[in-house]
Amino acid sequence: MIGDKPTVNDIARHAGVSLATVDRVLNARPGVRKVTIERVTKAIDELGYIRDTAAANLARRRVYRFLFLVPGIASEFFDALQTQIKAQSVTLANERTHLRTQRVAQFDSREISIALDELQPDTTDGVAVIAPETPTVRDAVARARERGIAVVALLTDLPSSPRDHFIGIDNTSAGETAAKLMGCFTHAENGSILVLTGSRLARDHLERRHGFDSVMAGQFPHLKVLPSIEAGDDKEVAAKLLPGAFAEWSDIRGIYSSSATNDGLIEFLHSRAEPLIVIAHELTPQSRGALLRGQFDALISQDTGHIVRSAVRLMRSTVDAVPFNAMQERIRIEIFLKENLPPE
Repeated sequence: MIGDKPTVNDIARHAGVSLATVDRVLNARPGVRKVTIERVTKAIDELGYIRDTAAANLARRRVYRFLFLVPGIASEFFDALQTQIKAQSVTLANERTHLRTQRVAQFDSREISIALDELQPDTTDGVAVIAPETPTVRDAVARARERGIAVVALLTDLPSSPRDHFIGIDNTSAGETAAKLMGCFTHAENGSILVLTGSRLARDHLERRHGFDSVMAGQFPHLKVLPSIEAGDDKEVAAKLLPGAFAEWSDIRGIYSSSATNDGLIEFLHSRAEPLIVIAHELTPQSRGALLRGQFDALISQDTGHIVRSAVRLMRSTVDAVPFNAMQERIRIEIFLKENLPPE
């Protein structure tokens, strides 16, 4: 009947092969000659066959098993991310999708690589990993892909590795946005701007710094951007380093924190009476409070729920080798001021 969608029976007739052969080709099973695969593939293209992946997975009782490798530090942002993973795990249970989380040492290439190497395709179909871009991590990602495990880079990209997708905001644009806010909020006042970062190994922090520097130099040259203070997202380290920076540079007018964890910075600000312009990242209970108290002037954030949902969709599309909607997976940069905070 004209207008009917082509079926596997149509493919078999068109290619002159059995249904079993079509099934083996569609599911990439061994035992089919190259010339036969080419005939079936040609028939699929000529007929315009689009596979119903959901129905096929249901028929063979396909279960997706995805892992999130999340930094094990005390962090409201990463806790929020894990909460979203748990929530999605409950939501997706009826869709035969199982999610689990494993905490690893932040910025520790060796531990992250070991965790990736321990994954096997008979228990894990895909992994979303937050990791620094180092040769050790790159090689571990490559080995995981060789074993047939889908790999997506979460929050910070790993472009030198064969990862399948990156999920997160455009971090260079985030840094540029922070610089624009910083320059506008400090008006025409001269002085220095301090940058607090988690790690110089983390690509997202490097990209944010690059974007921040480019806009500050081009649009606000009267403000001097100081060398980054690397606190490792550690509250105690930040509390020790910040007073020393202010003792060394007496003309600091503002602080840009590119880290996801701000507890050390907030503790430092409690001890200061002098006003500062502070631009930070991620909307958490702590950063919300700092914004409401006037300690922070603006927050640049990303939706953790969207990040987790996108990670699952992209891992699933990679496993099934089907297209995805790139616009749906784009994580937006959100800017929060005291005046536009969403309800808790």
